[in-house]
Amino acid sequence: MSAPHSYALDNALLMLEILRRIPRQRYTTSVHLQEQLACADFSVSLRTMQRHLDALCTRFPIECDTRGKPYGYRWLDGVAGFNLPLLSPAEALLLRLSESEITPLLPARTLKNMAPLFVSARRQLENAPAPQVERRWLKKVQRIPDSQPLLLPQIPHGVFEAVSDALYRECKLHIHYRNARGRNKTATVWPLGLVQQGARMYLVCRFQDYDNERILALPRITQAIVSGETFPWPTGFSLAEYCNGGDFGISRGRKVRLRFLIEKTCGQHLLESPLSADQTTCESGEMLEITATVVETELLLRWLNGWGDKVAGVEMMPVMA
Repeated sequence: MSAPHSYALDNALLMLEILRRIPRQRYTTSVHLQEQLACADFSVSLRTMQRHLDALCTRFPIECDTRGKPYGYRWLDGVAGFNLPLLSPAEALLLRLSESEITPLLPARTLKNMAPLFVSARRQLENAPAPQVERRWLKKVQRIPDSQPLLLPQIPHGVFEAVSDALYRECKLHIHYRNARGRNKTATVWPLGLVQQGARMYLVCRFQDYDNERILALPRITQAIVSGETFPWPTGFSLAEYCNGGDFGISRGRKVRLRFLIEKTCGQHLLESPLSADQTTCESGEMLEITATVVETELLLRWLNGWGDKVAGVEMMPVMA
């Protein structure tokens, strides 16, 4: 009785191995699958492989491309494929939280590849038997804005996909856009970075034939076409350093030594989240005296003015380079 059982088990394992090796975004062939299985110590003839693939196509959402021989096989669009092992509850929770936080910053092609995993994570948490502490965790955490919340702006169809693809491949980008005065322009740019600030998304780029960085709001780009031509990445450019330079706070182009007084009840958070690494704090009666080296920006001035009479004695002294 052991032989039939062993044959059935071996056949089931073979089927699982075939399913596991069928890709989602590209086609594979029976010949390629046979070679992969041979490397995994599965001996199967090409005829048997073809017979198994035909059977699997009738029972699973697998697409068979018959336009040429050998035939191509892949999972249908939107299908997660066949992954072993299944996501654990902790992994599903991590993916669900990541989906809400990182999707705006992923390349469009990567996001497309990740979509089945996000769907699988949602189903894993929604269909898990109670009690499900991972599912309830999503209702136990919340991110709230520290300024007036704004609705997400509408980015024209296809713009984000083209921008992120050009950035990913380091290719030139041909764009149609509206400038700050509302005039329609066309340009070829070198995409250097994507930055999300609050609800808005910006492209940091260089216009062709220029050597300085510019910022373009994605909602103002009406059309974007990826060029097949790559560009030389600017030597020494760092997106992090560029952002820290103050341009996204409407930079005034200088570092200053900022000093001000703030009421203790309002300034306690600055003891936990300093304005800069060199911030110093001392008590002055019912006030805290804060001194820090920062970049002078409109954002900084709006922040200071927002405290009203809770802040006094503001001084800014330029820092010599």
